[in-house]
Amino acid sequence: MAMGASWMQRNIGDLGSNAKLKEHHFSLLFKCDGFHKASLRRINWPLQISKNKMSTFCSSLCDPITSTLQKKNNEPLSMANESTLIIIRHGESMWNEKNLFTGCVDVPLTRKGVEEAIEAGKRISTMPFDIVYTSALVRSQMTAMLALTQHCCQKVPIIIRNENEEAKIWSQIYSQDTKNQSIPVVKAWQLNERMYGDLQGLNKQETAEIFGKEQVYKWRRTYEVRPPNGESLEMCLQRAVAFFKDNIEPQLMAGKHVMVVAHANSLRSIIMYLDNLTPQEVINLELSTGVPMLYIYKDGKFIRRGSPAGPNEAGVYAYTSNLAVYKEKYDEMLQVTPKRR
Repeated sequence: MAMGASWMQRNIGDLGSNAKLKEHHFSLLFKCDGFHKASLRRINWPLQISKNKMSTFCSSLCDPITSTLQKKNNEPLSMANESTLIIIRHGESMWNEKNLFTGCVDVPLTRKGVEEAIEAGKRISTMPFDIVYTSALVRSQMTAMLALTQHCCQKVPIIIRNENEEAKIWSQIYSQDTKNQSIPVVKAWQLNERMYGDLQGLNKQETAEIFGKEQVYKWRRTYEVRPPNGESLEMCLQRAVAFFKDNIEPQLMAGKHVMVVAHANSLRSIIMYLDNLTPQEVINLELSTGVPMLYIYKDGKFIRRGSPAGPNEAGVYAYTSNLAVYKEKYDEMLQVTPKRR
């Protein structure tokens, strides 16, 4: 019976337009799943059953905070004692490509940046997520949205509009089922890139030729030195880390799983806090575009686990036992549900 159910889920699209044939096969599937008392006439064939069953399965799988996973011995596995934090620097922007100082100028991703964002999504496609934070800049938001298109549960990322009361009302979602199949995305200017002042829009190589490499290095990499009319890394750190402590860390403490998509300097600042780096250590920290970094938050401590392996990389999914079980359940789901086209 289980094999029959698996076959039905995989081959639902091959039954043709014969409603009677579909009804017969789905009646067998309902009996297999213990729903034989349901009225088949009330079901919109064949998609309603497929979508509802998939939605329910994915919700229980991908919402570890509001539900529990099951161990092999059928004991519930709570994930509330640890949570995951994914940090991603946005994909390549159009000014990254041109080697320009970008700072807080709002420019989009390049084609390569789009591909980097999608690849990042594949790396984290079986990580649990409850909420996503981005900067207020479009390259950060594009990266987050594109990455989440690859997630196993196919939840819809929805930007939360909290600018004013009217924005909240106009963006209200009135279906609880729809809310359950979405991931809130919170924009925060505090996570923006460092403001580079008078350097924004200038070519980095040409600026070094005019002012000297040593001076440009001080503007870009020292902790306290500000570019002309811009922010130092220390100033960027003050706003980014304060936002992290006030808004993101409480989510992690509550057992929520969080993704943060931001920029080289705002993320340097956060990593300095997470890893207890010195000002000298943080200025030498390089962050590649579009490469996710995983932290485990447990017992009030952040533990860095590196970057999750990509789909074409050999590796063991064993960052923690809870994440291993989470992925195992996802793999089981793939065996009994149709693949995405």
